[in-house]
Amino acid sequence: MVAMGVFPAIYSTLSPQALIEGVLTEYELGKINQCLFWHRGLSDIYLIETAHNSYILKISHHHWRSQSDIQFELEFLDFLNRHNLPIASPLKTKSDELCVTIHAVEGDRYAALFPYAPGEIPQGDLNLEQSIIMGETLGRLHQTSLQFRNRTSRQCLNLKYLLDDSVATINPYLRNHTQDKSYLRETIYQIKQQLSCLGKTAPLWSVCWGDPHSGNVHFTTDNQITLFDFDQCGYGWRVFDLAKFLQVSLSAGINRKVRDAFFEGYENVQPLTEAEVNSLQALTQVAHIWAWAISIKASAVHNWSRLDDFYVRRHLNQLKRLSSQDWQLF
Repeated sequence: MVAMGVFPAIYSTLSPQALIEGVLTEYELGKINQCLFWHRGLSDIYLIETAHNSYILKISHHHWRSQSDIQFELEFLDFLNRHNLPIASPLKTKSDELCVTIHAVEGDRYAALFPYAPGEIPQGDLNLEQSIIMGETLGRLHQTSLQFRNRTSRQCLNLKYLLDDSVATINPYLRNHTQDKSYLRETIYQIKQQLSCLGKTAPLWSVCWGDPHSGNVHFTTDNQITLFDFDQCGYGWRVFDLAKFLQVSLSAGINRKVRDAFFEGYENVQPLTEAEVNSLQALTQVAHIWAWAISIKASAVHNWSRLDDFYVRRHLNQLKRLSSQDWQLF
């Protein structure tokens, strides 16, 4: 066996104690009572508690986000906060930086600290009032984002990224599904045809949240909202955010009245054009295909065993439902 210093890794779980001693000292927090590994998604989430406050430490995955990606996201959140949008905004370090670089065994990762958003995720999903508020807030976000001027680059939410790159990720898992592979190819063609007339200029094209759904907001008891988790943000069609909300809501079986209330709230602030309304079904399919590819990439690192035939069949069936005439009725 060849001797090596540190065995290579594709992913590591960072020590909470090391984070206290080597990352959190970069912030003015005072004494830290605990640092808990809280959740693993597209980032690793740690819950930080001091004597008086709670915080969220979000640490990127080396295989998922570059430094430029992270910097864009954090600068956008800082911008929204300065324009009085109710979002969880990153705190700055003692040296006025928005993130801290961590030299993990698999490569560089980036840590950002956020105040814990007041309230909690809605229990049993959104009620009608909360759905309207969330839609209105997204409308305000899109209006405000038109003023944002990025200093760092990030992948746009265009069809090459959302569809072509996603299909390249999905196709190897369809090698035993020849007919389904053909169906996916034809569906992609139809989607592109339907979206060919949707313009890529402001105000239709702006910075999107990328992942608006009820799991990424907190509401207080008096319905004050805070948005968080902008990991999938980027320049794209603003209506894609509404399609993403639909995709998640339809997958979760959210009530039609709740979905309609979200659109009512959005259009109270930011009316949609006819072209945007006509693009919703196609973009909801795009959101599903993109989410499917993201889940494959994450599973290939963390849980390969879930990528079985049932997994493939479930995602294909959902895409077929979203392509049907009755796509909003389930």
